[in-house]
Amino acid sequence: MCGIAGYTSNIDLSMQLNLAVSKLQHRGPNNTSVFKQNNVALGHTRLSIIDLSSQANQPMKSSSGRYIIVYNGEIYNYKELIISNKLKMQTNSDTEVILQLFEMFGNDFVNQLNGMFAIAIFDTQTETIHFFRDRLGKKPLFYFKKQETLIFASELKALMTFEIVNKNLEINHTTIPYFLQLGYIPEPYTFFKNIFKFPSASFGEYKNNNLEIKKYWNIEDKIEANTHNNYNNSLKKLNELLNDSISKRLISDVPLGVFLSGGVDSSLIAAIAQKQLSAKLNTFSIGFENKKFNETAYAQQVAEKIGANHTTFIVKEHDILENFDRFFETFDEPFADSSGFPTMLVSKLAKEKVSVSLTGDGGDELFNGYGMYNWAKRLNNPIISTFRYPISITLKTFGNRYKRVSNIFNYNDIDKLKTHIFSQEQYYFSENELNSVLKNTESIIFDEKINTKRKLTSQEEQALFDVKNYLKDDLLVKNDRASMQFALETRAPLLDYRIVEFAINLNPNFKIKNGVQKYILKDVLYQYLPKEIFDRPKWGFSIPLNNWLKNDINYILEKYTSQQIVEKFNIFNYSKINELKNKYYAGETYLYNRLWLVIVLHKFLEKYTVT
Repeated sequence: MCGIAGYTSNIDLSMQLNLAVSKLQHRGPNNTSVFKQNNVALGHTRLSIIDLSSQANQPMKSSSGRYIIVYNGEIYNYKELIISNKLKMQTNSDTEVILQLFEMFGNDFVNQLNGMFAIAIFDTQTETIHFFRDRLGKKPLFYFKKQETLIFASELKALMTFEIVNKNLEINHTTIPYFLQLGYIPEPYTFFKNIFKFPSASFGEYKNNNLEIKKYWNIEDKIEANTHNNYNNSLKKLNELLNDSISKRLISDVPLGVFLSGGVDSSLIAAIAQKQLSAKLNTFSIGFENKKFNETAYAQQVAEKIGANHTTFIVKEHDILENFDRFFETFDEPFADSSGFPTMLVSKLAKEKVSVSLTGDGGDELFNGYGMYNWAKRLNNPIISTFRYPISITLKTFGNRYKRVSNIFNYNDIDKLKTHIFSQEQYYFSENELNSVLKNTESIIFDEKINTKRKLTSQEEQALFDVKNYLKDDLLVKNDRASMQFALETRAPLLDYRIVEFAINLNPNFKIKNGVQKYILKDVLYQYLPKEIFDRPKWGFSIPLNNWLKNDINYILEKYTSQQIVEKFNIFNYSKINELKNKYYAGETYLYNRLWLVIVLHKFLEKYTVT
């Protein structure tokens, strides 16, 4: 795992590249190197995980000398690729495997990779830079392009060390409504007009001042005409895929562990991992003094059952406050997922013992674990859809819980229903609310349409929407930035593309059966751990943000919703923000995340606005 940066330009930016690379040192503290030839330069910061020798450092040159690579990620099947392609290796690194395969197969080599990656390969003969990003978008890659200059990096903060980027840094106001609905800015956009996220599952070629990007994998194309309908066969296959995926992700030349929340996904991964290891597995969990947000007892129970070496970290308010500014520095652009705070803290804790940690990301999206999938089914019912407005009006007359639910029924456009459901499950702004609270509602076009060989259920469609958006642009971003802030690599076994392709073709009744969500995944889990351990309601990985906004960080709420700040940045109608805050103080506590969005947005506007 590493940080990468580079440029091609008719002006010498090498000094600025050195500064950009230094900004990525937290991603790779073990080695820093730069390659330069004519108008092209590539930089790399290395976190040594596989083949710790200096021979595996980057930028790495191919044996022919023609190609130079900088790369961030891990290729989990690299040993298999060495055998199947009869590669003659000088190192034991997956980086060299990538170089050799690219030399043999060109851009098509990427289809052989099973892993997470953001890759840049420079062809010194044709002076072309080739880019590749993994299927699910686990590893980040940003780029800036203007005239004869292209600059790329693993994080926005590295791009911003270049003078040409800063001179052309302009906030993209069209992304603001989507941030306020989603809590993140969706790919390929960023908070800035001239900076983009290189799209996942894509490769690109930059030559003669032209960047051409193409898809090499599309999840919708992997949805087959018929589902897997034999339950026992599907259960067996899923178990086999999980074991193989976890086995591949246990390959490491440095200590390794698992983030263990005590929930279904992380417990399953920890149980299988421990079974495959001879030594005790290191597991880590984080909790809060507020018992409502503390499920560390469940994680401890799982750890004891599988025989893991478990560490628990209890977060106090001052731990969050000490890391408050670091949260904003870590994410570089508006990002509202407050679970990033505990993810940063558990990463810091884990790094004291390991350099790699497995996570349970993907289980809810692939096996229908979220409550919003039930809402998708309800709201796609023609009767409920027809009477949604009267239902909404009626619910508003009841208590807080019903007022919140009333917003779910209050939507205008069926073509934007998936975004609406997501926004209301996260307690964010609905489109109708934005039309009232914003001064300008101009926004990017967010296409929810899904084209597949078979008709999906409403629950499947909502889950697919999450895989393509929420998972990629929120959850994986959160884990990457929060963990790499402390030079900790995280791996997500459930997001092995083979498991993804298998899961999206399961009979939907295998995922939700008799009201039980993630049914088939739980059946795999019960082969390793007793069912009674998990006989409890689902918990999310969240913090007591509502309590903190009213108490410990209330001054932040007051500052960033004040008339002075609101009118300074001129995004919101102050009267509506003040009304929202007053309702919150009066007891409508479900509004806390809307206020958090306002805080986050104003924090970043403050950071990037020149006065």
